[in-house]
Amino acid sequence: MFDPTQCESVSMAQAKAQEEQNPVNAALRATSIAFVALAESGQIDDTTATENVSQFASWAYPVAYAVGNIRQYNGELFRCVQAHTSQADWTPDATASLWKKVGDPTEEWPAWSQPIGAHDAYNSGDKVSHNGKHWTSNVDANVWEPGVYGWTEVTE
Repeated sequence: MFDPTQCESVSMAQAKAQEEQNPVNAALRATSIAFVALAESGQIDDTTATENVSQFASWAYPVAYAVGNIRQYNGELFRCVQAHTSQADWTPDATASLWKKVGDPTEEWPAWSQPIGAHDAYNSGDKVSHNGKHWTSNVDANVWEPGVYGWTEVTE
């Protein structure tokens, strides 16, 4: 029968230190850091990034973010589009001037979102869904709502 008094005692601090020195864990941390760095530099596509959300640090405040940083927030990825120091009420989902959602490029008709500037404007050929219809952008730097200007409705 198991007798806990006969076991060696190890503190949580000792266990954590042993875990951090494990070469497998060190390799996993290095791989994760490299993955994030490659994603933030654009060398890993958005589809691969969104399939590996857990590799990215959670958004936090107050933190100085640089353009291109990617953070997870509510299970989704967001890319910093304007350098800033985060504040409690500047969450990525609420501040389109600071963050852009890293969408899943495998989604053929993502929902249209009102661009607020050149950094998130639609390009010619971009596809969106809006008001129950599918649209394709006819122009680069398209900031107009589908159906107003610069879009062609796609009927299948």
